[in-house]
Amino acid sequence: MAKQTSLFTFTGKAANMIGYYRDGKHYFRSMPETVRQTTATRRAAQRFGAASSKARLIRGAFANDLDVHCDGGHINRLIKTIIKGGLRNTEAISGFRFNQYTGTDRFFTVAPTLSEDGILHIPPQALPQFKGISTLEVKVIATRIHFRERRVTGTETAMILLDTREAFAGAALNIDVPGKGTLIVALQVRGMCGNRASFNRKYL
Repeated sequence: MAKQTSLFTFTGKAANMIGYYRDGKHYFRSMPETVRQTTATRRAAQRFGAASSKARLIRGAFANDLDVHCDGGHINRLIKTIIKGGLRNTEAISGFRFNQYTGTDRFFTVAPTLSEDGILHIPPQALPQFKGISTLEVKVIATRIHFRERRVTGTETAMILLDTREAFAGAALNIDVPGKGTLIVALQVRGMCGNRASFNRKYL
């Protein structure tokens, strides 16, 4: 593979070249003259293509509402998770992190749960104390995706601010999204230094 150095980069096919994006950089390689596939290879390619399409829908559904940067390998990790769990098993992505180096478990020792009526319950618990952090911004993003029709049918967000200096008696956030498709919920937590304009980058 070769690195793209021109001002105009590309992904996908262009003449006899294939451009692709990896780890923040653009590369390209020449297309093989002939491609020989066994039945197993062809099936693997079809599974990968279907998983990539499903992952693209999921990423796109949350792209506008996530405020925390994803890690560089989240695309491949999501595709692998979907393939490993089975293309029809959406529950396989439960617990997936858009950034594998951070987790909401550092803020909530008792994990939130989602009830069938579309309410996210955060149980009462002692909030962690971090130096320079007095407030937690908790944001829940719910999106409904119709994978067969390859479209997002609806998205809702809910947000609360928690004062880490006060006792936390629990919270309930309504994020039900009516319509056809699979409901997928993402939880995002950011630590703030007293106000919304001052986020501590260490606690995102």
